[in-house]
Amino acid sequence: MAPRDAVVVAGAAESPYTRHPAASRTTPAVLVDAVRRAVADAGLELGAVDGFAVSSFTLRPDHAVDLAWRMGLRLRWIMEDTNGGASALNMLQHAVRAVRAGDAEVVVVAAGDRMTGDAFAALVAEYNTATRDHLTPLPMPGPNPLFAMLTQRHMARHGLGRADYAHIPIAQRAWAALNPGAVYRTPLSLEEYLAAPAVAPPLHRFDCVPPVTGADAIVVTTRDRLRDGAAAEVLGVGGVINHDDQTGDGLSTGLAQIAPELWSVAGIGPAEVDVWSVYDDYPVMVLIQLADLGFVPDGDPRRLLAERIGAGRLPLNTSGGQLSAGQAGAAAGLHGLVEAVTQLRGRADRRQVERARFAAVTGYGMVLYRYGACANLAILERVP
Repeated sequence: MAPRDAVVVAGAAESPYTRHPAASRTTPAVLVDAVRRAVADAGLELGAVDGFAVSSFTLRPDHAVDLAWRMGLRLRWIMEDTNGGASALNMLQHAVRAVRAGDAEVVVVAAGDRMTGDAFAALVAEYNTATRDHLTPLPMPGPNPLFAMLTQRHMARHGLGRADYAHIPIAQRAWAALNPGAVYRTPLSLEEYLAAPAVAPPLHRFDCVPPVTGADAIVVTTRDRLRDGAAAEVLGVGGVINHDDQTGDGLSTGLAQIAPELWSVAGIGPAEVDVWSVYDDYPVMVLIQLADLGFVPDGDPRRLLAERIGAGRLPLNTSGGQLSAGQAGAAAGLHGLVEAVTQLRGRADRRQVERARFAAVTGYGMVLYRYGACANLAILERVP
């Protein structure tokens, strides 16, 4: 992808996240709300949209075309993505190429779910055949036990304890306090973190994302169609699927394979990134992805945790991330992208990172049997 073929994210918005949704906040309702908000944020009319992509776990029996029909969209390009936490950047990659090829001029990418307790339980019990047939009967409901074991391996390799990992949810909760859209905004202390009920040791309550109802959306178009101030140019985006056939230890993702090329294409390195949106389904995965991206060159995550994240010196998941803002099902990966675009456009209000120019956003997900099989990365720059 040539970085000067200027395709931008011109609008970004979120349908508010809620822990206990009203009956009217159905999956189609929150998706349509997010789409309308994003299009308005880009300074465009809904009639200008000729491309649409969506990801959702609970939209069924409807599909992307059903939502398009509900909104009166007349399209030349459409897609659905089912890859969970990696779906947002996967859809972004397709949308960028569609705009660049002339298949569409204005593409809206949306993701979201009505994720009640019952819906979440049903999702994790039958996430795929491996989960349904081999994990749920044990019983090992959901991904928590798998990532508990992964965290144990990471602890053993790096000599870390729970107090080390605490830096991530505590720091992100401090960012969440500045975000009116975050579900959990009360400051989190180390004592509260350590005393929280166990979920799957060593994971406790604040290591796990709270499921919420909501949706996110962005508008992808060409730079010459900008109507409303700054945008975020997509310098590079790509991903790797099933990088190790689930035969590794989970302590590295496909990002390690693609990051060097994407940094080269973007013309910057990790040290130049001003805003990081790193997929944070669990604290350990934040550290693993940052290492894969080349942001832990000395291989010592403890130093990064204490001197950068814990000290508040790294703009990491400035919305509060999924750990404090919530995980709205398939919107999980898009939430971080919306936050990065909001920061680059200078619209993050009290949590605004000063002079933010470059952002890096990761996606991770689709646990096949042991850990996530999909990982991707987008690098963005503020324009003009």
